Amino acid sequence: MVPGLWFLRSSIGKKALMAASGLVLVGFVMAHLAGNLLIYGGPSALNAYAEKLRHVPALLWGARLFLLAAVAVHIATSVQLAIENRRARPQRYRLQRSAETTLAARTMLLSGFLVLAYLVYHLLHFTFRTAHPEFSRATDALGRHDVYAMVVLSFQQPPIAFAYVLGMAAVCFHLNHGIGSAAQTLGLTHERTIRLWALAGRLLSFALFIGYVSIPLAILLGLVG
Repeated sequence: MVPGLWFLRSSIGKKALMAASGLVLVGFVMAHLAGNLLIYGGPSALNAYAEKLRHVPALLWGARLFLLAAVAVHIATSVQLAIENRRARPQRYRLQRSAETTLAARTMLLSGFLVLAYLVYHLLHFTFRTAHPEFSRATDALGRHDVYAMVVLSFQQPPIAFAYVLGMAAVCFHLNHGIGSAAQTLGLTHERTIRLWALAGRLLSFALFIGYVSIPLAILLGLVG
């Protein structure tokens, strides 16, 4: 077997792939929030940003395909490792270890599936516009797709707004443990910094949660739009 292929099929290789793909997705979540926060600049700022992305389809779809590949790798390796771990360790060891870890660490697979469900809903809503299409047909004064209006009209509906709040709660709960764990897996930590990485992961996940949920809540409360 090719040495590189053997490594990728090993538990160590799978953990490295899961960690690397996870950090790629964390980077996207951060960049995506930066774009979303343009809603506070008004319709012109957000619609101009969306229009610029539409004018570089090769870059846009290249990034989407790359992120889709990262999602696929992350899910596949996570499931494979979970199955391997369940087969490898006895029940009493699992119960003993669970007392030494956090809730976020023990429920990574469950929160991951919740994140996947939220991601599918989000794509159907804002990317493919098949969910809630009644809010996605407007155009602004310049004839551009009115992303600002789509976001505002969507989040003025309490069920949609709260669905996004719960979805981002799942995302950030997953990141709460995942960031520090990924850094440790990739050898970015040592005994002195492992707790700092864990703290950084918690702080970053909390900051992302506040940033993302501020948008539907601000709209729902009438502060935006």
